Amino acid sequence: MRTALFLSFGSYITSLITAFLPLWKTMNSDLNEVENWFSGLWLTCLYTDERGIQCKAYDSVLGLPVDLQISRVLVLISIGTGGFALLTSFLGLEGVGVCVRKPEVKRRLFIFSGVMTWVSGLTTLAPVSIVAYTTVVDFWDEGFPDVMPRWEYGEAMFSGWFGGLGQVIGGTLFFVAVCMRDYDLQRLNVPVSPELKPRTRYYLKTEVL
Repeated sequence: MRTALFLSFGSYITSLITAFLPLWKTMNSDLNEVENWFSGLWLTCLYTDERGIQCKAYDSVLGLPVDLQISRVLVLISIGTGGFALLTSFLGLEGVGVCVRKPEVKRRLFIFSGVMTWVSGLTTLAPVSIVAYTTVVDFWDEGFPDVMPRWEYGEAMFSGWFGGLGQVIGGTLFFVAVCMRDYDLQRLNVPVSPELKPRTRYYLKTEVL
């Protein structure tokens, strides 16, 4: 259980940081090597040697491309479900004094945590994959001249893939831990068959005269 919790927590933090980094896409021009552009779900940044990095939020939500709008919604769902999954999994640990005398409740908490961690991981992988797909399509668009700079993958996209994949694995480990616990309890509660019970031998007690 603790392994699933630690993996889910680390992957959730990675996904959370990725969601707000403006490094989803990068662009630099061969004509002007001094300027480097960075783009994320919430900000667009420009880096120059003279002024450093300057970021600006998007002017309008409705003016954003459809892929960014969908990615924003999915990322917010991922953050909410992932945080709720960590909370319920922490309450289900054996050392936590919640529902101590109700092991079935703790079992359901872990199952719920596994489902929510899965949802959080998939809703992290989906927006990263959507932005990656649109970036590839725009990069190979023949309608743009070759001299025009084009967006490429940023570092945050790879961290998003790792974070989402880690959450999916963490959710799977929750289910594995629940199945292993059920198997151990089933072995302890299996009644011993009469054929397997040791036979008691009776001896006649004799007295020596």
